[in-house]
This record gives sequence, C-alpha cells and structure tokens, in this order.
Amino acid sequence: MAKISNQDIAKSIYRTLKDKTGSAYSLALKNIVNFLARRRLFSQAPDILKKLEKIIDEENNAIRVKISSVKPLGTHLKHDLIKALERRYQAKEIIFTENIDEKLISGLKFEVGDEIVDLSIKNKIKKLAEHLQ
Repeated sequence: MAKISNQDIAKSIYRTLKDKTGSAYSLALKNIVNFLARRRLFSQAPDILKKLEKIIDEENNAIRVKISSVKPLGTHLKHDLIKALERRYQAKEIIFTENIDEKLISGLKFEVGDEIVDLSIKNKIKKLAEHLQ
C-alpha cells in the first residue's frame, strides 16, 4: 500500500470539508476520523492539523504572527502593527499569538513563517557587544 503524505491528507480534508455544512459536514468529519483510525494515523494528527491550518490560511490570504514582548501590546500599537504587516505580506487577515517574554528587556520580536524580526533591546545589546569585540 502506498504511503500518503500528511500534506496530501490535509489537502484532501480541506477539499472534502470546504463547501459542506450541517449534517453533510458532520458526516464528512466522521468519515475523516474513520479513515485516520483505519490507517492508524492519529499519532500524525498534530502535523496534519498544522498543514491543514496552513492550507486554510493560504486560501483565506491570512498570516499567523507570533509576537513576543515584555508586556501586552496596546491597542494602538497592535493596530499599527496589523496595518504594517498587511502591507508587507499583502494579507487580508493577521492572526496574532502573543507571548510575554520579560527577557527581551523592551521592544518586541515577531515571527511570520520562517522570518524572525527582533526589535528587542536584548537583541540590540547583543549586537552591540558583538560589534565591540
């Protein structure tokens, strides 16, 4: 039996559920769970769901941003950051995950996909120390 990749499973789940609602959606979901059980793929569920989330985000032109800062972001700063990220990544929706990290001293650090932008004082001190050595 040929091995099916988690990416292919995620694509199939997306296509299967995309236009379904109500009882058709419930039945499709039940069939997906049965498929995963028959193939003993429940251990792969976190990876499949991560890939499915990425497919849905791409379809909806959304990006996920992990933000680390010393304290919670204010409404004004968050609004400005959303506008800047929408322009930079040409996204319709920005989905934030905020993390409080007191080690940053001040400023913030954010991750979008594989890109990391570190605007923290801790990072600036580190770079200054490297430059002075």
